[in-house]
Amino acid sequence: MTADRKAANAALAGKIRRREWMSMPGVFEMISARVADAMGFDALYMTGYGTVASHLGIPDAGLATYTDMVGRVGQFVGVTGTPLIADGDTGYGGLLNVERTVRGYEAAGAAAIQLEDQEFPKKCGHTPGRRVIPLEDAVAKLRVAAASRASKDFLIVARTDARGLYGLDEALRRGEAFAEAGADILFIESPENEQEMQRIGAAFRGKPLLVNVVEGGSTPVLPVADYRAIGYTMAIYPAAGFLAAGEALRRVYAQIRETGSSIGTDAPLYDFQEFSKLMGFEDVWEFEKKWAEAV
Repeated sequence: MTADRKAANAALAGKIRRREWMSMPGVFEMISARVADAMGFDALYMTGYGTVASHLGIPDAGLATYTDMVGRVGQFVGVTGTPLIADGDTGYGGLLNVERTVRGYEAAGAAAIQLEDQEFPKKCGHTPGRRVIPLEDAVAKLRVAAASRASKDFLIVARTDARGLYGLDEALRRGEAFAEAGADILFIESPENEQEMQRIGAAFRGKPLLVNVVEGGSTPVLPVADYRAIGYTMAIYPAAGFLAAGEALRRVYAQIRETGSSIGTDAPLYDFQEFSKLMGFEDVWEFEKKWAEAV
C-alpha cells in the first residue's frame, strides 16, 4: 500500500470517528470506479451485489469466494485514489477465514471491510430468507477481525441481517454487542419504515451508523437531511450505479437490435474522447510520443 493510500485511509477513519456525514456511491467494476473516483467523494463502496454480478455474472448468494473478491478489492484500489469500503460478506468461513479476509482486504488497500452475521451461504441484503448465525459466533468473528488488522485506521463495518426473520429488537441487540466487540461502524440492515429507522438512530446515537439506500429495496429512500436527523452518519448507494448502467445498456442495445443503429437512442452517451481520457489513454499517448521521439 502506498503512503498516499495510507494517508487517505487514515483521513477517512478520522472523518468517520468524528461522525462527519458522507454519501458513498456503489462501485461494481472498473469503469464505475474510475467515474466515481473523479467526482470527489469521501469514499467509495464496493458493492457485493454489483461486483459479483459484473465479475462473475451470478447472484450475490454466497457463490463468490474470498479469492474472487480480494482480487477485485486490489483492482479497485489500483485504479482509484479515493478510499474504498469493501464488502467482505461473512468473512468467507470461520474464524481463521475471517482473520485471512481482514488481513487480505487491508493489504489490498481497502480503508474498511464490511462483515455480516448471516449463515453460509449468505444472501444479498433486501432479499428474503436471510438467516443469521448465533450471536456469540458473530461476536467472535468481530473480535477476531478487530485483532487481525494491522492498523486501527482499517475500520470494521458490522452488519446484522437479523431484522428480516428475527425482528428489530434482535437486530438492535446484535448492534450493541457488535459495538462492544470492536466494530467501528454499525450497519442495521433493512429497517422497513421510518419508525424503525428512528429506533435504530436512538439506540446508537453517538456511534458511526450506516444506512443502506437501495432504490426499490425494503428501506425508505429519504433525503439526506432526514437520515442525519434520525442519527445516521453515512449512506451507501450500492445499487444506483448498476441500475442506471443496466437501464442505459438496455436502451441502447434495444435501439441497435430494433433499428440496426445507435442513431436516435434515448440512452445518455458519455463523450468518447472524454471517456478515453477517463480510462487513462492520455498516459498511453504521452508514452508513445515520448518513445517515438526517443527512437
